[in-house]
Amino acid sequence: MAQFFSINPDNPQIRLIRQAAAIVRADGVIVYPTDSCYALGCHLGDKNAMTRIRTIRQVDDRHHFTLVCRDLAEISHYAKVDNSQYRLLKASTPGSYTFILEATREVPRRLQHPKRNTIGLRIPHHPVVQALLEELKEPLLSSTLMLPGDEFPLNDAEEIRDRLEHQVELVLDGGPCGLEMTTVIDLTGEVPELTRQGKGSLTPFGITHG
Repeated sequence: MAQFFSINPDNPQIRLIRQAAAIVRADGVIVYPTDSCYALGCHLGDKNAMTRIRTIRQVDDRHHFTLVCRDLAEISHYAKVDNSQYRLLKASTPGSYTFILEATREVPRRLQHPKRNTIGLRIPHHPVVQALLEELKEPLLSSTLMLPGDEFPLNDAEEIRDRLEHQVELVLDGGPCGLEMTTVIDLTGEVPELTRQGKGSLTPFGITHG
């Protein structure tokens, strides 16, 4: 049975953040709010929890997870970032973007694109997840909370609890946070390339079409 924490979306209670971090460290799967939509998250090193998230979403091992990071320094630990990439990241984070970058050796092979050795990373702009990442001192392995057959991600914490109460350890209820997924930008080429149009603006990347 999932625990259910009603958490202040603007000033999250540190007691609840610490409990949530403890659940992640104990190999739990959690639901948490972001600046785009709710997401499923687990410990970076927990292969079993990652498999559970795949089962919840009914996706195969080709599904790509995202590393949700605190800041640019953390991104640079897990991805190779040159000067031009760094400038783009600095101008657009935190925000509703996922960036495709070349993975470093710190990223487990099972998390990388099998052919390109890339990884998706993001720095969300939401006080709850920022506080959780600060408490964890490491990224969350994450996937959008989009359930099989649904047209949009789940946005109501009570409905999330009803549908997932036996499949996750914790639902962090930060109120409605949106239905629009992140904009995905591939930064591995000579110029930024749009992979998915979402909530984040394309203006910082000089991309004029969706």
